[in-house]
Amino acid sequence: MDKQQLAAFIGEGKAVLGMELGSTRIKAVLIGEDHSPIAMGDHGWENRLENGVWTYHLEDVWAGVQDAFAKLAADVKEKYGVVLTKLAGIGVSAMMHGYLPFDKNGKQLAEFRTWRNTMTEQAAVQLTELFGFNIPQRWSIAHLDQAILNGEAHVADIDHLTTLAGYLHWQLTGCKVMGVGEASGMFPISDETGKFDSRMMAAYDQRLAAKGIAWKLADILPTVLNAGEDAGSLTAEGAKLLDPTGTLLPGALVCPPEGDAGTGMVATNSVAVRTGNVSAGTSVFAMIVLEKSLSKVYPEIDMVTTPTGKPVAMVHCNNCTSDINAWAGMLHGFAAAAGKPVDMGDVYVSLFNAAMEGEKDCGGVVNYNYFSGEPVTGLDEGRPMLVRMPDAKLTFANFARSLVFGAITSLKLGMDILTAEKVQIDSLLGHGGFFKTPGVGQKLMAAALGTPVSVMETAGEGGPWGMALLAAYRVNRAEGETLEAYLSEKVFGENKGTKADPEAADAEGFAAYTKLFVAGLEAEKAAVKAMR
Repeated sequence: MDKQQLAAFIGEGKAVLGMELGSTRIKAVLIGEDHSPIAMGDHGWENRLENGVWTYHLEDVWAGVQDAFAKLAADVKEKYGVVLTKLAGIGVSAMMHGYLPFDKNGKQLAEFRTWRNTMTEQAAVQLTELFGFNIPQRWSIAHLDQAILNGEAHVADIDHLTTLAGYLHWQLTGCKVMGVGEASGMFPISDETGKFDSRMMAAYDQRLAAKGIAWKLADILPTVLNAGEDAGSLTAEGAKLLDPTGTLLPGALVCPPEGDAGTGMVATNSVAVRTGNVSAGTSVFAMIVLEKSLSKVYPEIDMVTTPTGKPVAMVHCNNCTSDINAWAGMLHGFAAAAGKPVDMGDVYVSLFNAAMEGEKDCGGVVNYNYFSGEPVTGLDEGRPMLVRMPDAKLTFANFARSLVFGAITSLKLGMDILTAEKVQIDSLLGHGGFFKTPGVGQKLMAAALGTPVSVMETAGEGGPWGMALLAAYRVNRAEGETLEAYLSEKVFGENKGTKADPEAADAEGFAAYTKLFVAGLEAEKAAVKAMR
């Protein structure tokens, strides 16, 4: 479609919006008839560490959502000369997991406790034993149970428990529902029903009764929906929340809300069996759609689902690019102090490109990127550290390579479990900020995981685009058309992305780096204990 056709398409209210609230950016993407992005808006934000809890304030949520939407609307006006007044469909996504409880009047009962918190170990261990199913610390049920174990008074008043994506959808539509992929990060999903596992819910209700809690789990959890199902429409109140100017009209169809894991799968066409994707940004996670269940419960592996309910093995690491961002900021400041200011984007490009020039094993330089705890390596808290052997060659290239390697070493340790389980992967696609510098993150990720990694043009903005695709599927799908078919036939076609195969020298270097990284974890643990 040319610019005039796109202007008419938007003016007729046929465009579809996807929004995603990530750890550092809130992004909005508008897509056209061919599913390509036609306008964008974003808003930068950061989590807060308050009273030992990683959180975001809900007023910041709405300020960010409204700013991102306003910038998207301005982008539409500038590019196409039309005012964005109507939408055919909307999808909202956010960081998975966490804890957002509300009472019967819709009052927030506790601060939003994000996925980044590692303060629910007691509950997670007990629930894993109770269910015979791995319950990670960041899951909503772990946060709920820990609040009960802590004797928090607000628990008795909970009427609705949700995630950030579920909260946004509820406010926009009035519907307390959730996509199955996002729901699988709240409470285990049954392979048979695609809903919350009834056997485990019954076991937990007994636990609640023993604690003197009057409500049951089914009373407070959202209704689980598959991709494409009716999840309500944008209300007048919801439209005003998105666009306080009152320009946006209500009525758009809204698809079930999903988490960033689900949107990553959709944005990389990784929803079919034996496909997988790696999302690398503030956190990093790999999602592999399984042919069969794993042989046993692994605390390092989450069992979640695709947006259509297929079982997925998820290796999730809390830390990825935050330390790269911190070092980039320092180097940006150094350049300015030296009278040679550079654009922040150029700092990132220089760092990643320099990583390709470093020694294959980083020359004895090791980076621990742990801003927060990392369950994969047994850490409840983190202390970012750069460590080197006395004879290490601390060149800029080795330093840069150690930052890139350090961002994905924990993921490698978790993925080794799936390798041992002989999990088959036909394709692995990468997306997220880690892959923005062409060829670098992709090539080194392939070396780390020992498998080819492909990246599409949408790698840097995959999440909100993936959410827009789910909204488009809700609006446009034919009777009986599966999400897998819709994506393969109507969205991606023959676009398989650009593939990078692992190179032996890089893989050997990463293995040597990993060995030193693992050996030095005792120093990281000592730093956590001593530095308070």
